[in-house]
Amino acid sequence: MLAPNALNYQHLLYFWVVAREGSVARATRELHLAQPTISGQIKVLERALGERLFVRRGRNLVLTDVGQVVYRYADEIFTLGRELREALAGLPTAGRPQRFAVGISDSLPKLTTYRLIAPALEPAGRFRLVFRIGKTEALLADLATHALDLVLTDAPVSTTASSVRAFNHLLGESDVTVFGSAAMAEARRAGFPRSLDGAPFLLQTPNTALRRSLEHWFAQAGVRPELVAEVEDVALLQVLGQQGLGLFAAPSVVEAEIRRAYGVDVVGRLEHVRERFYAVSVERRLKHPGVVAISEGARRELFQ
Repeated sequence: MLAPNALNYQHLLYFWVVAREGSVARATRELHLAQPTISGQIKVLERALGERLFVRRGRNLVLTDVGQVVYRYADEIFTLGRELREALAGLPTAGRPQRFAVGISDSLPKLTTYRLIAPALEPAGRFRLVFRIGKTEALLADLATHALDLVLTDAPVSTTASSVRAFNHLLGESDVTVFGSAAMAEARRAGFPRSLDGAPFLLQTPNTALRRSLEHWFAQAGVRPELVAEVEDVALLQVLGQQGLGLFAAPSVVEAEIRRAYGVDVVGRLEHVRERFYAVSVERRLKHPGVVAISEGARRELFQ
């Protein structure tokens, strides 16, 4: 039986890097050690474990069955070590701002996102901010490992369908404004919203909450716009609308900002179409000061 102190974790690290890279030669670049040193330390680990961990095939080293088992454990050990460093990096210390990592769903309008995160930006230097934009599912995986402190999204996370233990915090909701270039808005303003029937329209892709809400309203109202384009990126969608390719919808809470940023005009408001915004965290009760700032700021300033 292996003595409790017989496992050298430095040797285990060398093994893990070699297994991941597939050869000692490639591992030398990451470990900054000579090949004989790495090879020798792995042999010491094999003797301590009483098993061969690699066999050679051509120029590559391939894990044995035992090596695969050891690699799985090593991978978990060093992944946890990285998570520990990231967690400690988020703790405030004298003279160092607290790390605050926010995941932003790529379906969120960027101007609305800015308004949501604005309370965490002041005062400058309060937090060491990290922003990641991506698919909600991938962001939730990072949230589960504490690589993120918060995920902002336009739809609540299903606690039954998701493997991540997370809590949805509703930040607020807004009705929707339809925008267009000056000429297009003027042509469709009279008789709104019936005037949307047959109007060229730009929509986000079907996986977004706003797209589903709009399509539900179109069906209920018997309005059939002409779908010109489906655009995943909201900023690009708004630029296309600015260029007169079609009308587009966005949350009314940032109506003034959209008009200024893109030079578009308002066609009208769809008061029965709602877009909601959620903060998703692993905390039932919000504790991180950055998360609290965003939550309180949204309710106090954005969704009054």
